[in-house]
Amino acid sequence: MALIKSVRGFTPSWGEECFLAETATLIGDVMMGDQCSVWYNAVIRGDVNEIRIGNQVNIQDGAVIHCTYKKTGTYIGNRVSIGHLALVHGCTLEDNVLVGMGAIVMDNVVVPSNCLIAAGAVVLEKSILEAGYIYAGVPARKVKPLDPETAKFYITRTAANYVDYAEWFRNPS
Repeated sequence: MALIKSVRGFTPSWGEECFLAETATLIGDVMMGDQCSVWYNAVIRGDVNEIRIGNQVNIQDGAVIHCTYKKTGTYIGNRVSIGHLALVHGCTLEDNVLVGMGAIVMDNVVVPSNCLIAAGAVVLEKSILEAGYIYAGVPARKVKPLDPETAKFYITRTAANYVDYAEWFRNPS
């Protein structure tokens, strides 16, 4: 079972059909919906502010979700994929978002629905992105529209696949 730690009177909670890897860590004021997965060495640290996570969210290996004391919580919508070693800090990710491997999303950023943050991108503090685009680079810039085929392949498929992967680990045959 994952490391689940209470702090400041808050204990993490999660919904039905979630998978928490044995080396995942959930701390403090964390609330997660149904069919989510938190993979190996991922850390969701709600010690200094609240973290709210919707349904069918996957937080992949080594990712870190955190926030800023007395300033910014972290809010993650439904069907969001947070790639391996990504950092999501004190921001809002709306529904149907993919944060690529090693990307960084900083405080007070708003990533609207149907956005893809490319691997290695750095979304600077207080950035308000536009829905329906791919963002890449350091600092992240809008590079092109997210066409429906690409959105389906990367965002929809990844979220659905991780629900399936989690089932393999929750109920091994």
